[in-house]
Amino acid sequence: MTEAAALPGQPRGGVISGPATARAVNVLAPNASAMTLDGTNTWIVSEPDSGLAVVIDPGPLDDVHLRNVIATAEKAGQRVALTLLTHGHPDHAEGAARFAELTGTKVRALDPALRLGDEGLGAGDVITTGGLELRVVPTPGHTADSLCFHLPADQAVLTGDTVLGRGTTVVAHPDGRLGDYLDSLRRLRSLTVDDGVHTVLPGHGPVLEDAQGAVEFYLAHRANRLAQVETAVENGHAAPSDVVAHVYADVDRSLWPAAELSVRAQLDYLREHGLI
Repeated sequence: MTEAAALPGQPRGGVISGPATARAVNVLAPNASAMTLDGTNTWIVSEPDSGLAVVIDPGPLDDVHLRNVIATAEKAGQRVALTLLTHGHPDHAEGAARFAELTGTKVRALDPALRLGDEGLGAGDVITTGGLELRVVPTPGHTADSLCFHLPADQAVLTGDTVLGRGTTVVAHPDGRLGDYLDSLRRLRSLTVDDGVHTVLPGHGPVLEDAQGAVEFYLAHRANRLAQVETAVENGHAAPSDVVAHVYADVDRSLWPAAELSVRAQLDYLREHGLI
């Protein structure tokens, strides 16, 4: 077994940019950081031999990147016909308005403030641009407006920040809520069990070949962290910053501010369930 295969979700090795499945191509944005990993994955999704493509998460407001996305589609003989957003964080959505201007497309999102055009996105919606079938899966938790997109023909799911290709996701309190996030992970697990999804196309990091393994890892990780936070509070670490220092002591300190968001969400969850 390779080292990569031993990691949760079996991350695919090699270059992150480029074709990932028969219908999905990644164009990596040049915004790598501790929070964005290798950068934002901008996905071009289309039916093979179709002249129309859908772009998911144009990424940051970076004209070179946005034009590179368009050029990648055009090189494949495609015109970008629609833009979709998994959620509104700037590393995914800041470039959407400019991208729509460059392509003449509408932007569809769950949050009305992010839309360009009359149509939003919601549970049960199916995108059929150019013969493509993308099913909208509401997955709140990381943010209230987080969505995933099920690509049944490739047995894949595009997860935005709900599941990453490496590491775990911040529950961005107060917008993000842990109870919602756990429900969303269970919803994704159902896709792997009932709908045959085995590939995760994440918003950051490499493609994951074992979707069920990734989701199970996330659920176990959240349960473990929640137990650690509960124990920390019982031991007198009441302030969120104190809980972070106690529970996330082995995590790079540059990530502690993000960890505190998750801790605040965990504390809210524990209070709501009468556990602290």
